[in-house]
Amino acid sequence: MQVSGFNFIAGQRSALGDTLVYSVDAHTGERLPGAFHQATLAEVDTAVAAASAAFPLYRNLPAVRRAEFLEAIADELDGLGEDFIALTCQETALPSARIQGERGRTSGQMRLFAQVLRRGDFYGARIDQALPARTPMPRPDLRQYRIGVGPVAVFGASNFPLAFSTAGGDTAAALAAGCPVVFKAHSGHMATAERVAEALIRAAERTGMPAGVFNMIFGAGVGEALVKHPGIQAVGFTGSLKGGRALCDMAAARPQPIPVFAEMSSINPVLVLPQALASRGAQMAKELTASVVQGCGQFCTNPGLVLGIRSPAFSAFIEQLTGHMAEQTPQTMLNPGTLNSYGKGLQALLAHPGIKHLSGLAQAGNQAQPQLFEADVSLLLEQDELLQEEVFGPCTVVVQVADEAELRRAVAALRGQLTATLLADNDDLTTFGQLFSALEVKVGRVLLNGYPTGVEVCDAMVHGGPYPATSDARGTSVGTLAIDRFLRPVCYQNVPDALLPDALKNANPLGLQRLVDGKSSTAALN
Repeated sequence: MQVSGFNFIAGQRSALGDTLVYSVDAHTGERLPGAFHQATLAEVDTAVAAASAAFPLYRNLPAVRRAEFLEAIADELDGLGEDFIALTCQETALPSARIQGERGRTSGQMRLFAQVLRRGDFYGARIDQALPARTPMPRPDLRQYRIGVGPVAVFGASNFPLAFSTAGGDTAAALAAGCPVVFKAHSGHMATAERVAEALIRAAERTGMPAGVFNMIFGAGVGEALVKHPGIQAVGFTGSLKGGRALCDMAAARPQPIPVFAEMSSINPVLVLPQALASRGAQMAKELTASVVQGCGQFCTNPGLVLGIRSPAFSAFIEQLTGHMAEQTPQTMLNPGTLNSYGKGLQALLAHPGIKHLSGLAQAGNQAQPQLFEADVSLLLEQDELLQEEVFGPCTVVVQVADEAELRRAVAALRGQLTATLLADNDDLTTFGQLFSALEVKVGRVLLNGYPTGVEVCDAMVHGGPYPATSDARGTSVGTLAIDRFLRPVCYQNVPDALLPDALKNANPLGLQRLVDGKSSTAALN
């Protein structure tokens, strides 16, 4: 398949630099045909300038126009053929069914965000009408709604080449908020990124969007320049703790600091409670194994820690888990860098005197072997760095605690997480009901009798959590609330109706549900 390897800037293709980067076949490590031109600093500047020029035009479009743009993107994504699926499989080693499902999730997310734009609730319209007769001081007329923050830099993720990459959640949320995007393509699937970017540009042209509404640059050395550029007003990132923290520090050190919404590291603890263990321990061991190895463990919600109260039943559960993990076959990871990081994580666990290896063959070749470890609870209680670090791959660590009190202490010792799971029966919920309040301050999503490796795209989903799971626990990178990250409130005081945005006009021409004098209303005002 032919690739141009040129950057996408202001609706045009650009290749000013001499530095070339290459995509590889994830199965073999061999270089794929075609080269990609790493963006120069001048091209980064031009891309941000294009996004900045597009911002006043794009944000002031009626929300329905932006909705049409998102829907056009969804249509273009759905229209990408089998050759595209094959290309993405080649770059990532992910199976065809996974890529097809991820494409549907990505286009579905665009359509869902378009529905939010058509509903108009993202405006958050609030009106406090003037009270000229109020004593001792009259109240002015005050009206608030939310607008996009400005151009957003988005970094592609390695493990979701569609759903968290070029047209993924951060891009969709920023575009829905009225913010043009400068996207930094991930080096692990640049050809895929080019095909998706072409689809985005076609959708932008079809719907009459300004030329700089979406821009994409290639290269490993351009991220710092992008984040530090004064035109960028927010950053979306999914990746490692080290990478996310570096971006946060860069953004905070700018003359004008900007927010970085980074999803970074999570071990997603699973708590196995006694009654559930007694009634269906064997089933849970099998299901948990499937969750750990799903997608070669390359999910940010992969269950990396299993907690249970010491008992003969929990010992049997560990033995069953050990057996199931030993039966799992190795899988090819996304790229050599991911495999290398997985190997380093395993070596650190193997070298720790307080951690015991239970199952898994030694790493060999270019595939990841599933692994199971058991750690002493003291490592968790003492907040040992190693036990709190994510090992990105098909690996999990079991920890036995003495009793309910020690289980609560172990939960309290956890750092921030994306998810926590309770495997519990009704009697467990009565006895251990306080765990919900203990977990909700640690995680973004609490699951009961499920497994965390599926993330539904909907209004209620939270895919975020306290640091280091994310850099800002107040947001989510999945679901419609993701749009809020790229919005900010603006208040109008005593502004004539003719000059107000439609969302705040007396006649309520958009038909919004607004908060008027403390009461929800769709009515027009006098």
